[in-house]
Amino acid sequence: MHELVLILDFGSQYTQLIARRIREEQVYCRIERSDLTAAEVSASGAKAIILSGGPNSTFETGAPQVDPEIFELGLPVLGICYGLQLIARHYHGEVVPGTTREYGPMGVEFPLESPLFQGVSAGTQVWMSHGDHVDILPDGFQVVGRSKGNLIAAIAHEQDPVYGVQFHPEVNHTVQGQTIISNFLFRIAHFSRDWTSTSFVEDAIRQIRETVGDKKVLLGLSGGVDSSVLAFLMHEAIGENCIPVFINNGLLRHEETEEVKILFEASHIKIFQHDYSQAFLSELAGVKEPEKKRKIIGRVFIESFEEVAKSFTELDFLAQGTLYPDIIESGAVSGHAVTIKSHHNVGGLPEKMSLKVIEPFKELFKDEVRAVGRVLNVPAKIIARHPFPGPGLAVRCLGEVTEDRLAVLRAADKIFIEALYETGWYDKIWQAFTVLLPLQTVGVMGDKRTYENVLAIRSVHSLDGMTADWVRIPYEILADVSSKIVNSVRGVNRVVYDITSKPPGTIEWE
Repeated sequence: MHELVLILDFGSQYTQLIARRIREEQVYCRIERSDLTAAEVSASGAKAIILSGGPNSTFETGAPQVDPEIFELGLPVLGICYGLQLIARHYHGEVVPGTTREYGPMGVEFPLESPLFQGVSAGTQVWMSHGDHVDILPDGFQVVGRSKGNLIAAIAHEQDPVYGVQFHPEVNHTVQGQTIISNFLFRIAHFSRDWTSTSFVEDAIRQIRETVGDKKVLLGLSGGVDSSVLAFLMHEAIGENCIPVFINNGLLRHEETEEVKILFEASHIKIFQHDYSQAFLSELAGVKEPEKKRKIIGRVFIESFEEVAKSFTELDFLAQGTLYPDIIESGAVSGHAVTIKSHHNVGGLPEKMSLKVIEPFKELFKDEVRAVGRVLNVPAKIIARHPFPGPGLAVRCLGEVTEDRLAVLRAADKIFIEALYETGWYDKIWQAFTVLLPLQTVGVMGDKRTYENVLAIRSVHSLDGMTADWVRIPYEILADVSSKIVNSVRGVNRVVYDITSKPPGTIEWE
């Protein structure tokens, strides 16, 4: 059992970053609903609690609150932004609406020494994002941080391990934010670093064996990082009682089926390949709306697996490579979360199949899955692969999905990815791909007017897909890729480069 930090989520756009920062310190954490009761917190075995920020004002009717008895548990508590204001109000301090907002980078001074800020420079830059602020300090608390605007930026209880900061230590703009989080974990809450890839693999193998016994497990293998690492984990745990099934949904990249087969055969893991491309494409015919595409693909996946499952006897379980961001973006963690998009392996599957679901990675981020893959000796070619969406090229082929449009997209994508490999840029990028738009523009080829498709190129830096920044690929490479695509991919006469970060955009276009 790993030591646990519970993050109570009050709806901040940065809550997932808090989890990432904690995991980087090799400490296990979970994001939970903000209305968790003290009894539930106690039952979880949590060793510390973090109260996240949030978009609400504590003055609003119906604004989320925290169970006051949580403060009676004696656990270390760190309130961030909205979380700080909840602490102040609980202890009878005064929070007031700001006449001016503090938003963006700002210096913070530390009038008193505090273990929370040990090793943090005076005047360090933090990221503010608030309107309301603490005006009158609660009894028993001290001001341990003050903004350059002379507002209370951090408070600490004089006896109890209760702290609050008005800024966001989890974002990169807070220059020494990781030091602050580390201080809370180790100087205040006294965690040990017991959340490692090796310990995860050992625990997961034990749990899989205890759960499965001598039964058989069907595994949906896409060839991407998550499902491939899962196949290696399941094989390590239960050998050939795990049956990896690769469904060709007709929405894969160039020669992907063959590549996956070669990689797994080289590692002596038997996979079962089935071609359902016509079933998927016929169901998608005429469909343009992104969420409809995702729902159709999820349904046909279920139907395909149900059909494949009939060819095996005594199947009891279905293994999926669901990740924590999948669950978060599907709104399945916090009562205040907004569903950004549905994921084909989140929601609906257990109810429609007669198999029990195993999701060993459901609390991992993408980089943690890659680290698990290294422990399991998964080939570097698999671990280093860029993420690929469950619905495949359907969400990169904007508008209607047809075989002709997919052929254009595959050809263009192959040119782009090969160029990144050849120039040494592939491993510098977290995710890169092309998007075919339902948009034609005028062009000139061989002195003739053309009216053909626009193709977008997308490449981003990210840790886990929760936030991302676009990559500054050298112009020479982009120019070469654009030239090759326009000259050799029939149907494309214009190439554009997406320079949108996440937020505000998502990584995929649909």
